Amino acid sequence: MHTRKPDWLKIKLLGAEKVPETERILRRLSLHTVCKEANCPNLMECFAKKTATFMILGQVCTRNCTFCNVIKGEAQPVDPDEPAHIAEAVKALQLKHVVITSVTRDDLADGGAGHFAQAIRCIKRINESILVEVLIPDFRGDQKALSVVVKAKPDILNHNVETVPRLYPSVRPLANYQRSLELLRVVKKLDPGIYTKSGIMVGLGEEEQEIRDLMQDLRAVDCDLLTIGQYLAPSKQHHAVVAYIHPEIFAQYKSLGEGMGFKYVASAPFVRSSYHADEAGEILKATPMDRYRSISSGQVE
Repeated sequence: MHTRKPDWLKIKLLGAEKVPETERILRRLSLHTVCKEANCPNLMECFAKKTATFMILGQVCTRNCTFCNVIKGEAQPVDPDEPAHIAEAVKALQLKHVVITSVTRDDLADGGAGHFAQAIRCIKRINESILVEVLIPDFRGDQKALSVVVKAKPDILNHNVETVPRLYPSVRPLANYQRSLELLRVVKKLDPGIYTKSGIMVGLGEEEQEIRDLMQDLRAVDCDLLTIGQYLAPSKQHHAVVAYIHPEIFAQYKSLGEGMGFKYVASAPFVRSSYHADEAGEILKATPMDRYRSISSGQVE
């Protein structure tokens, strides 16, 4: 097991003086962010840029993934005003690309799909040109619930497969790899105009060939965008880091993904699902969907 972080995983603290303003807006509207709840290493950078990934449906997750820092336990009541508050925050922060995710709510009949849809609609009422990206749970494979989100027409629909199928029993015991792939496939069937996205962590004990196979699986369901980042254990009680992956390997994964036809591949140690999401959005806006049928592109810092 690797216990000492290499030099390339040192975080640069930039723009700290701008963070409180973003925090005040979020606190005033009683909004949560995955940036804080999941202990994201990019929090300071993103808050300084006045960007954040909104986390809806409470702070407590009904799943028990061993990599995640979000609280597990009895779910909280859903706040009906939350979608409107997110729209207000989007306006206050002057966001052009909004990312909305949630805890998994297996206790809700629709898994929270209707809440996602309402948030999308509230934001689009402000300005149709705002790009809305949603990072959704698997809704336990309920395609009716998924269709509720799709009909609200997010610009990008993200669902993370997180890791290779062999590691699901120890990393995502209540999830199902094939179910997640099927979700991404069905999105394209319901609305081919929506870009689909997925993300994975490395350093959990996977082999390079397994990553290659996973990427092929995602392309087989026409997944458009991919993020790859280093897993960092939130505490000693979480899944241990098995390896710190060298930046050269991340660069290789990026090249491999672009060669497979992903339209955008973000692959670097500090990459997370919504890190620099606006950069991917700008690339997508600049290149119409039909032009992507035979090309691949994308950059990440």
